[in-house]
Amino acid sequence: MPEPLLLLHGFTQTGRGWDEVARHLGGERYRPLAPDLRGHGAAASRRPIDFEACVADVAGLAAGRFALAGYSMGGRLALHVALAHPERVSRLVLVSATAGIEDAGQRASRRATDGELAAWMEPRLMTEVADRWGAQPLFAGQTPEVAAAARADRLRNDPLHLAAALRGIGTGSMEPLWGRLGELELHVAVVVGERDEKFVALGRRLAGALPRGELTIMPGVGHALPLEAPAAVAAAIEACNQPVEGQRARR
Repeated sequence: MPEPLLLLHGFTQTGRGWDEVARHLGGERYRPLAPDLRGHGAAASRRPIDFEACVADVAGLAAGRFALAGYSMGGRLALHVALAHPERVSRLVLVSATAGIEDAGQRASRRATDGELAAWMEPRLMTEVADRWGAQPLFAGQTPEVAAAARADRLRNDPLHLAAALRGIGTGSMEPLWGRLGELELHVAVVVGERDEKFVALGRRLAGALPRGELTIMPGVGHALPLEAPAAVAAAIEACNQPVEGQRARR
């Protein structure tokens, strides 16, 4: 029977952002489930929006054990899920993810910046929010097709609810998890894009801090890997299905 595979999307996206990855996955091995997270898509109005509530949502999607993959914001949430329910997560794939901001001053600064952006979002049209978010250097170099797909997915959201999500589960609101990574004894695939220099560095650190972490750097692509390289992300998920004992990160 196929194993449930929970796919957690990034900020301003929805579960639809995983469609192409799910299409490339082998149907006999996994049963992909890509929920809309609180503040997004069909779950936009669900409250409260915090890590505890989101973890409970994800854990409630499947009975028993499940595989788990998260992209960006979804990767941070996936870490919370795995730490809260280590006995239920069979394997973990972190795509363009981080374990948070360790420095308290930097975290406070990011929280303030997130709050300013949230306040800007609330009265705006979703088209304005989508265009501003997509114009970040983080997404530079995307093909027109990828940029259009990302924008179409963002337009499924509402600025008021996205602002609440940014305040509740943004990077600035997250207590760092770096000191807890050693608790995760399961196989963890850390996947980053070669052009995404910040997250390549974060990925190296993540993989090195995890007892059974393995780093994959995908050539020629950037941050939004589920859209930029869905077949390669699916292959990384498939490869994580058969963990090798004692496997360590590739640096």
